[in-house]
Amino acid sequence: MNPWVRRILTVVVPFIVPIFIAACDQNGNFVQEAGLEKLNRGVSSEADVRNAMGEPDTVWEKEDGERTLEYPKGPAGARTWVFYIGKDGKLSDYKQVLTEENFARIKVGMRKEEVRQMLGRPRTVVQFKRKNEEVWDWRYTQSDASQAFFNVHMDITSGLVTGTSVSQMYGH
Repeated sequence: MNPWVRRILTVVVPFIVPIFIAACDQNGNFVQEAGLEKLNRGVSSEADVRNAMGEPDTVWEKEDGERTLEYPKGPAGARTWVFYIGKDGKLSDYKQVLTEENFARIKVGMRKEEVRQMLGRPRTVVQFKRKNEEVWDWRYTQSDASQAFFNVHMDITSGLVTGTSVSQMYGH
């Protein structure tokens, strides 16, 4: 082996390997968000989720005792994690909600409260009073790894969804 390559490997590799190991869970899978590797569905408690992820931005409580914890994360809010806590106080599931699959579930006629619970806190809310329209947007990463904004258009008077759109980000 070339002495120069050997020198680079002996100096650089010891610093890089721990970074890759730290970015993986106990099964060697890439960790999408710091803290997730510490959590197990059906085992971890709400306190475990809060210890791993911090304080949630929003907590939704259902009448039956189930709770949903919302965590907007990532640069400029490109990810929002939602954790579902069952009646037993255990983590039943978690997911990243700013996905094209989840956006496809937003339908004309939905109430703004339903959208808020499905997608988390919007990045911006803008009203166009002459059009009687309010638009909420969320920054997200598209399937091709580019950044875009998902927009939900609502009637100001009724608070119901009138449509959705996607705005591409240019120059980022």
